[in-house]
Amino acid sequence: MDLKMIIVMRKDLKMRKGKIAAQSGHAVMKVFLDRAEMDFVDAEDGGPVMTIKLTPEMKDWASGIFKKICVYVESEEELLDLYGQARTENIPCSLVTDAGHTEFHGVPTNTCIAIGPGDPEKIEKITGHLPLY
Repeated sequence: MDLKMIIVMRKDLKMRKGKIAAQSGHAVMKVFLDRAEMDFVDAEDGGPVMTIKLTPEMKDWASGIFKKICVYVESEEELLDLYGQARTENIPCSLVTDAGHTEFHGVPTNTCIAIGPGDPEKIEKITGHLPLY
């Protein structure tokens, strides 16, 4: 299956290019890390162990080609609606809320989401209408 991940950015925030890159990186990682469990008993080498429960699509995507596509929405409301749709469809997804230390005057701000990796047809139903960033 030709799996993909869609990263949806909020264009209304007018983030700098570096901030956009950082937020999209957070979104991609967060899809996986949100499913992680930390074992606080140290492994044989002395470090803690993290286990991530992957869907079959996540496993295939992580061991193959990393296809990611960036699109945008114009509002937080649109972003949260798409996030809710992905969750309803049981597609792995993440919501990134920036702490606001550098661009948002100390106000935590929802900046982007990642949807997938997953079945392109399911993801397309949710994000297919969005313009490329």
